[in-house]
Amino acid sequence: MAEPEVEIKGTTFTISVIHLIDNDLEHIKQVLEKKMAQAPKFFATAPVIVNVSLVNESLDFPALRKAINATGFVMVGVTGTRDSAQKQLCHTANIPVLIAGRDVEPKPIEAPQDVSIGQPPKVVRGQVRSGQQVYAKNCDLVVFGSVSNGAEIIADGSIHVYGALRGRAIAGASGQSDCIICCQSLQAELVSIAGHYQLSENLQPMWQQACCIELQERQLTFAPLN
Repeated sequence: MAEPEVEIKGTTFTISVIHLIDNDLEHIKQVLEKKMAQAPKFFATAPVIVNVSLVNESLDFPALRKAINATGFVMVGVTGTRDSAQKQLCHTANIPVLIAGRDVEPKPIEAPQDVSIGQPPKVVRGQVRSGQQVYAKNCDLVVFGSVSNGAEIIADGSIHVYGALRGRAIAGASGQSDCIICCQSLQAELVSIAGHYQLSENLQPMWQQACCIELQERQLTFAPLN
């Protein structure tokens, strides 16, 4: 009987990126511990990639990984290495070096005006249950139902929930900043547009209300739906 084969397939995951500005490991640890305390259920064992392109000083990569992992996050790789010496240090420490395009100093991303042009929205009818993840690639996401605690909905475009939004909603996942998130009752664990996010404790002014969320001047804004 032939042994089952191992398949390797490409897929898409949402992973947070930590952008370092110096090599002060104690300060990095304190910042991440504060983030973890804000939402331990959400961030616990969350994989993160560390962007080191803005760090001019030398980095102790094993110590960096140890400091980050000690906070509850899990460092899975490094990006933004400036030269072959940094890459070799990562390889020696068995830390993957991830390359997005080229390892150069990051520049503002000019996102397309509307990634959903020519693309119909992804439509989900019914409840998105705890543990489920729904991703709308290159289009908007429309949910005719509620999103449960522990569920995650992601769209490269905007998100519309015709029900209660109790899980995590991530719009503009590809970097598009003019996306919106609309829902009939805001009770989310986390909302995010183009990488800018707010946790549940910051949503209290609009809690359990119908609202529309937009990104303006790098800040999420909330307006009631009348």
